[in-house]
Amino acid sequence: MNWEQLLSLKRQGDKGKRLRIEEDDTRLGFEVDYDRIIFSSAFRSLQDKTQVIPLSKTDFVHTRLTHSLEVSVVGRSIGRLVGKKIIEKYPHLQEVHGHQANDFGAIVAAASLAHDIGNPPFGHSGEKAIGEYFSIGKGQQFKDQLTNKEWQDLIDFEGNANGFSVLTSSRPGIEGGIRLTYAVLGAFMKYPKESLPKKPTQNIADKKYGFFQSDKYFFREVAEELGLIPNKSGNDIGYERHPLAYLVEAADDICYTIIDFEDGINLGLVSEDFALEYLIKLVKDTIDTNKYQTLTTKEDRISYLRALAIGNLINDTVRIFIENEDAILKGNFPYALTDKSKYKAQIYDIIKLSVKKIYQSREVIEKELSGYQMINNLLDKFITAYNNQHEGKPTNYDKLLLNLLPEKHNVEKESLYERLLHICHFISMLTDGNALLYNKIISG
Repeated sequence: MNWEQLLSLKRQGDKGKRLRIEEDDTRLGFEVDYDRIIFSSAFRSLQDKTQVIPLSKTDFVHTRLTHSLEVSVVGRSIGRLVGKKIIEKYPHLQEVHGHQANDFGAIVAAASLAHDIGNPPFGHSGEKAIGEYFSIGKGQQFKDQLTNKEWQDLIDFEGNANGFSVLTSSRPGIEGGIRLTYAVLGAFMKYPKESLPKKPTQNIADKKYGFFQSDKYFFREVAEELGLIPNKSGNDIGYERHPLAYLVEAADDICYTIIDFEDGINLGLVSEDFALEYLIKLVKDTIDTNKYQTLTTKEDRISYLRALAIGNLINDTVRIFIENEDAILKGNFPYALTDKSKYKAQIYDIIKLSVKKIYQSREVIEKELSGYQMINNLLDKFITAYNNQHEGKPTNYDKLLLNLLPEKHNVEKESLYERLLHICHFISMLTDGNALLYNKIISG
């Protein structure tokens, strides 16, 4: 892969080239992407979607929106630091093409901002609830009517693939969805493969999948424009990652490791003594002991350690990327950057404690259980009504129910796969609160 292609400013529907040297530096295309994501309804809905604690109303617990903003800030810092090194290594990127170090930061910031945009309500349990409706629930009845890959899309419903669809799907009058640059879409694509074959290798890019069958032709167009390296054969589609996707992933890993941990401390799920023991190990080389001792509140002490920890992890991420840049460009780096971190043991310890004390806390489990039931109920009712309408035999209840669909979702889809995916997409775009409201309405 080469950086000239990887930094493509092309957008869906463009007939000609967009050249960086002709860009207005006060309104760079990658920064336009950031703005388009911020102002999208899909991004706004993240303000009422679970990050750690479903349906939590406490002030300091993160939603998907605040998490995404934080990942974007961390991603921008990582991207700019990497960009500075890349421009120094390949000066023609600046001298001939006009690229700046901040271009890398802008791309990573935009992709990081969008990284959770396709996640269903109620966190990862929402993804599992959709998948299990088809694999072990009433949705099993549709299996024999779908191809293997279409079926796998549904039983392994994936927020990353849904996000690609949110960002790129056309509807009447709006071609190409948000119409982001291909560079930002490439950085967004953490798992550039389809749902089958499932986990064919230990490569981090094969851990999950990144697009639905309905989006595969455009996905391939983006990958080919960017010069991503194909790594599948026959009829299977898959590529090595865009190098900047590693930075988006690292920014997300840093934030959920440290900031979810901070949420757990503020909620009282993790004791401050534990927090100090675990965080001190990350910051022992950079902590100002005198400053730390002047902080009188738990919140201020934890905030200080959190800021130091994130700074150290950012610098370590940049080091790992630059040291392995040649291998990454050749498609020979099958790891997450944090897998090679000098802080790997400390990260592992924090995540292990977070799983035990936060993600598996009673409050989280109770609310995820409620979310599971809601999503199953909504899927069953809306899929039945939508299919009945397509077959020309809707009941009066079906007609009333479909009147609840927002205008942009109340459209005809010809194939069964498209109809099932359409309802999954509608439900995945609900906020936690809206899912609760819809469920109350249809349950009487």
